[in-house]
Amino acid sequence: MASEPRTPRLAVLIDADNASARIAPGLFEEIAKIGEASVRRIYGDFSGPRLKSWADVLSTHAIMPHQNFAYTTGKNASDIALVIDAMDLLHSGRFDGFCLVSSDSDFTRLAARIREQGVDVYGFGEQKTPESFRQACRRFIYTENLLPGAPTPEEPGRADARPASAARKPSVAAPLIRTAIAQLEDEDGWVPLGGVGQRLAVLSSDFDPRTFGFAKLSDVVENAGGFELDRSRGRGVYVRIKAPSRAKPTPR
Repeated sequence: MASEPRTPRLAVLIDADNASARIAPGLFEEIAKIGEASVRRIYGDFSGPRLKSWADVLSTHAIMPHQNFAYTTGKNASDIALVIDAMDLLHSGRFDGFCLVSSDSDFTRLAARIREQGVDVYGFGEQKTPESFRQACRRFIYTENLLPGAPTPEEPGRADARPASAARKPSVAAPLIRTAIAQLEDEDGWVPLGGVGQRLAVLSSDFDPRTFGFAKLSDVVENAGGFELDRSRGRGVYVRIKAPSRAKPTPR
C-alpha cells in the first residue's frame, strides 16, 4: 500500500518587534494550508510591557519565545538571533520551507540565502514591507489579510467589506492579470483561470485576491474591468482579455 505524501515541514520564525499579535490565529491557519508548523519560534525582548500582547498568546499557539534583552537602544539583537537560528535549522536539512514573519527588509538576504539552498520561503508582513523582501520570498502574504474580517472562500467578501486602507481597488490588479493571460493565451484568447492564478504567483509573490477585498480570483477578475469570464465549458472557469468595442459609425 502506497504511503500518503508527507506534509511539508515548516519552520516558523516570528520577529515580534515587527509583527502584531493580532495576526496569530490567522497566521497559523494560513500556514496550515502550506504545511506543518513543526518549529514555532518568536524573537524579542519579553521582559517589558511592549510585547505583552504576544506573551498572552504564546501558549495558545505553542510558540516558543526566544528572549533577547535590548541592552542598547536601536540594536537588532532579536534579528541576529533569528538569522542564526534560521541558518542552523536550514543546515539541519529537516525542513521543506521557512515562514518568516516580519515587515523588516533586513531579512531580504536571509530569504534569498534560504532559497539558494533550494528551500521555499514564505513571507508574512504588512503592506508597507519593502519590495526587496517581498520578492525574495516564494510567496508573500500580507498580514492585513489575516486579521478578523478578511474575506474567506466560505464567506466571500466585497470590495467595501474591509477598511479602505486595507483593500486595494481591483482595477489595480488589471495590468498584472493582463500580463498573465498574455503569457498563456491560445488562439481564441481563452485560458483556464487556475493557470492564470499560478502565473500570477510567479509574476508577483505577493498577489492575493484578499488584498483587493475578495476571497476568489474570479471575483477580482470580474471587478477589475477589461476581462471576460466563461463558466459554461464544464471544465472550470476560463478568462480572456475583453476585445475593444468598435465605435458605431456616425449616421450621415
